[in-house]
This record gives sequence, C-alpha cells and structure tokens, in this order.
Amino acid sequence: MTDTAPTSALFTATVTLKPAEPEHFDLAFTATTQPCPWPKAYGGDLVAQAAAAAMRSVAEGKSLHSMHSYFLRPADIGAEIRYEVEVLRDGRGYSTRQVRGYQNGKPLYVCLANFAAGEPGSAFRTTLTEDVPDPEDLPTAAEYLARHPDAPLSEEIRTYWSGGRSFDMRHVPGPLYLTVDGDRTPHQAVWLKPYDPLRPVDGLTNAQRDLAALAYVCDYTILEPVLRVLDLPWTRPGLVTASLDHAMWFHRTGPVDDWLLYVQEAVAADAGRGLGTGRFFTRDHRHLATVVQEGMIRPT
Repeated sequence: MTDTAPTSALFTATVTLKPAEPEHFDLAFTATTQPCPWPKAYGGDLVAQAAAAAMRSVAEGKSLHSMHSYFLRPADIGAEIRYEVEVLRDGRGYSTRQVRGYQNGKPLYVCLANFAAGEPGSAFRTTLTEDVPDPEDLPTAAEYLARHPDAPLSEEIRTYWSGGRSFDMRHVPGPLYLTVDGDRTPHQAVWLKPYDPLRPVDGLTNAQRDLAALAYVCDYTILEPVLRVLDLPWTRPGLVTASLDHAMWFHRTGPVDDWLLYVQEAVAADAGRGLGTGRFFTRDHRHLATVVQEGMIRPT
C-alpha cells in the first residue's frame, strides 16, 4: 500500500469543470471522472459534477436546494463527461435547471436542479436521536483493513478503500468491506470528514463547493443499509450494484470540513432493487441535507 497521505484533492479535481461550446442547450462544461478500482465510474462524481454545472449557471443570491437524478448508463473511469445545462426557469424566488451528461455521444445522466433565493419563515429541523460513538473512537478504513492483511483484496482496492475517496469514513456499527460487521439491521451511520481542508474550486464559491462535496460523498455508502440487512458485504463474489435514481435536498449550510454524521436506513429491497435514505448532521446536530437513492443490487 502507498505511504502517501490521503487527501481530498481528488474531490477538487472531480468538480473542477471546463467551459465548453454548447451543442444542445444553453451552457456546457466538461469534467473527468476520478480513478476507482471498479468496472464503472463512481456515481457521486456525476451528481457532484452536475451540481457544479447547474450552480455555475445561476446568478448569485440563489442556492441549490434540491436535485433529482437518473443514471442512464455507466460512465467510463478517468474519462471526460460533457454536461449540458438547460435554463428552464429564472423567477424572482426560484430557478430551475436541467443538466444532461454525455459520454461517447450518448446521454448517461440527467437531473433537474432547483435553486431558491430564501425568505423569512418558520424553522424546524429533525432531532438526532441516535446514540453513536465519537469518530475519534472508531477505526479508520485503513486501520480496519490493516487488521485483515490476508483478506483477498487487490492492492488497488485496499488502497482505494484505505484513503482514495477524499473523505475519512468511519462506520457504526462497523464497515461492510469484508463482512457485514455488526448486526443485520436496516440502520447504520457513517462519520465523514475530508482528509484535509477542502480547497477552493474554480467557478464555485466555498458555499457552493460544500454543497457539491455533500453530493459527491453521499453515494459511497447510501446503499449499505440495504446490503447490511441482506447480509451482503462489498466483497461478496459476484455482487453487482449500480445507482438507478437519486434525490437530494439541501436544508441549510454547515461546516463540511468538520465531522458529519451520515445517518442511513434501508427502506425496501425487492426485485433486484433497494432503496436507502440518509441524513447529514453536523457534530452539533444541525440537519444539513437529506438523500434518497434506489439502486440495483444483483447478488449471484
């Protein structure tokens, strides 16, 4: 395994977009998917890149508050995706964008993104009731995998899980890398934190970068509660998963550079599909965002 210290630089590179000449809609950008040891690119790349493209098309004063996405085809790893942004509406209080991602001449991702100017009103947020250990009391992915040196993992996968995803991830009750560590319940939580402070991203404010970071990291573990209740670790021979559709709501801003608790639940699993939900909380229990995703789960 490499001795290079883990870094969040992959996230920064992933959401750094290059302006392009539009072919179908109003604006266009290109971005490159990050390296990973799987047959297809990580789905969170597409969500975060589309969020960045949509945010770059909206005037200052409105913030992204929701995204609804479909994954149409798998994306190639380390390859360029072209994002075309259509301006559907610009109102005084709200704006709406459609973003389509193309690769190899075919659409592979589509989403609707909505933006709000914000206005005075009553406030409510859910209460974090889960009693979980502090992240400092939990092993890192690298520490967990180091305890299993003889696990049948390629060096590429071991390195990727240990520090190749831009965020430190610590599971409660335990990870699903090799076995389902902990009870087979439809609940889990994951502490998340960038390996180092997030860098500025060209074309985005720091607040927009932080929203893109939530969109980026949410997909890594959102299906794990479904895998947990089905007793399917990631290393189960023949296991195939894929994101099908995805919805995300951004409720309020918060410090993404600090520890976040991603509380997750499996809602359903049947017919080769599973539905998971997740909520992001700051360490002082502010509810930042909510995620719902359906994925294909195909064990053999």
